[in-house]
Amino acid sequence: MLNAIKRWISGDPPGPDWANVATWAHSQGYGFKRAKEEEGFVLDAKFGDRPWRLEWGPPQRAYITTHELRLRMELQLPSSLQMLIMTRGLMEMLERETFERYTESNQTLIDVSTPEEMRWLAMFPKVNLDLPKNVRANYGAVAAVPATATNWVDAELAQQLTIAADGVLREQPPFVLMTLRGRVYMRMQLETPEPRAIQQAVAIFQAAAHGALRAAGTLSDAHGHDWPSTASTAWQTDIMPEEPKGHP
Repeated sequence: MLNAIKRWISGDPPGPDWANVATWAHSQGYGFKRAKEEEGFVLDAKFGDRPWRLEWGPPQRAYITTHELRLRMELQLPSSLQMLIMTRGLMEMLERETFERYTESNQTLIDVSTPEEMRWLAMFPKVNLDLPKNVRANYGAVAAVPATATNWVDAELAQQLTIAADGVLREQPPFVLMTLRGRVYMRMQLETPEPRAIQQAVAIFQAAAHGALRAAGTLSDAHGHDWPSTASTAWQTDIMPEEPKGHP
């Protein structure tokens, strides 16, 4: 707001209006709002009766160097459902960084301030995803229970990851898709928020949500994990909230 007032007083041109994104969002039935200080925007929508949120703006992870696209959705998944997919280049970079951080400092325990996506690479076994051969090398995955990740990446999610490998993820930008604390999260580097790129990201996210619900059912049946009894407070009323370090 302060930046907007300063521009109005000084006569500077207004910030970007993202009219193409707003038009596309409204055509999909999504709510569109500018972020605080006009540094980005937020889309709010629902998959069925489940709300989800998309944010585009300044990055909240050090490995994203331009703008960041973030999506999250509360699914009330079992807390033990911990699965992660990321672009191969990002996985290799984070593995090197994690190794260097803890070998150079002689630490024996991973600091809880380290983002989950880095800690999980050290903690969980890798998973071979059932993807077409031409895109299999584009992605890496780990999971607390590898079989759940295999169930997660069904034909629908595999198809969207394949489409993205030749589209929004063609250049292998930092990309993370994970289930954590009952929710599904996605974040990726996206310098220019074009509707086509956002649409592909939403398609991946929607397929991931459907697959996570199915994978959760198999995990619950096989291991007897209880579903959370109360909803999470992940959905905030503030636009583009700052998230605690180390959490998606």
